[in-house]
Amino acid sequence: MIEYSLISSNEELKNQCEDIALHNKIAMDIEADSLHHFKERVCLVQMASPKKNYLVDPLTIADFSPLKPICENPSITKVFHGADFDIRSLDRDFDIKICNLFDTEIACRFLGIQKRSLAALLKKHFNLNLDKRFQKTDWSQRPLSKQMIEYSINDVAHLIELSEILKNKLIDIGRLSWAMEEFELQTKVRYDKHEDTPLFTKFKGSGKMSKENLAVLESLLQMRAKIAEEKNIPLFKIISSESITTLTARKPKNMNELKQTNALSPKQISMYGESCIKAVTQGIQTKLSCKNGANESKNNINDNTRLSSRKKMLEAQSLAQDKVNDLKSLRDSLSEKTGIESGFLLSNATIASVVLAKPLSEEQLLQINGIRKWQVNLIGKEVIKILK
Repeated sequence: MIEYSLISSNEELKNQCEDIALHNKIAMDIEADSLHHFKERVCLVQMASPKKNYLVDPLTIADFSPLKPICENPSITKVFHGADFDIRSLDRDFDIKICNLFDTEIACRFLGIQKRSLAALLKKHFNLNLDKRFQKTDWSQRPLSKQMIEYSINDVAHLIELSEILKNKLIDIGRLSWAMEEFELQTKVRYDKHEDTPLFTKFKGSGKMSKENLAVLESLLQMRAKIAEEKNIPLFKIISSESITTLTARKPKNMNELKQTNALSPKQISMYGESCIKAVTQGIQTKLSCKNGANESKNNINDNTRLSSRKKMLEAQSLAQDKVNDLKSLRDSLSEKTGIESGFLLSNATIASVVLAKPLSEEQLLQINGIRKWQVNLIGKEVIKILK
């Protein structure tokens, strides 16, 4: 097993952070318990300097403040693989931000690497096999097993070296500045603390639903969240999103209709059947009350939140179908030429925004929300030409 230091007290964290802060590059990763509890939390922080590996146990440390200056120091590069979840989680649990990021997963996108999971990269470059079963482990359990420790250390032990390999490749093809722009934007993501936002706004497929269905969907999602919180288990272990979608469409009003949907198992019907029927009924009544002019509550539908990527694309297509198609063709051609996946190079939602905005110059193109400088450099002139 790779050597490491376990940090499990406030004093140990303070002392070790003094040593870690001496390096200009460190690797980081976290493990959480999102598959096992309603409110997920960071259960382990893995770190590696060029000389040493560390496991930090948040479950036994009350004061995480010594780590904050390191993470927010712009002189120290923090190497992550797929940092989005990690950055949001560190923000949520410890009010820690990340400054000066190198994300190996993002780097792979600019290099056209298709198999870019950390396991695939470690196997390719270091002939190391990660045990995927630990991706679903409950990291809140203690003590940590020897196998859990080995897996978690391997997540960071080779990240610094991997980042150097990828960085050199980016330099060779002139795309390091592109990746660095994306790294910087990634550091800006934050945990969404707006608890009063309707739940349906984050539910896949809601952008295509009618107002009546959205009212029923919101009612069902609120019901599921309440039960999950009471039981302290993840939402999907109560009722799957697929089943929620079916219930929203079918709107069962009694137990017989509920059984006919085949959305729930007999056990789920026994446990949650009455709650589902009640939620559906409340959703329908909410929609009816809105029709009669009642004030909308936080569970009702705000039209401004429904402008999904799909809806924006449909609007753009109705306005300028030929321009949408031309931009897609341009993107797909450049994707094949550069090796960068088309959805990353220019997403359908971004194409819709561009067509709707009708920019007449690269400067105007850059003002559109979601457009990057590297995209303008790569594709800007051709985009403006098509739009004109």
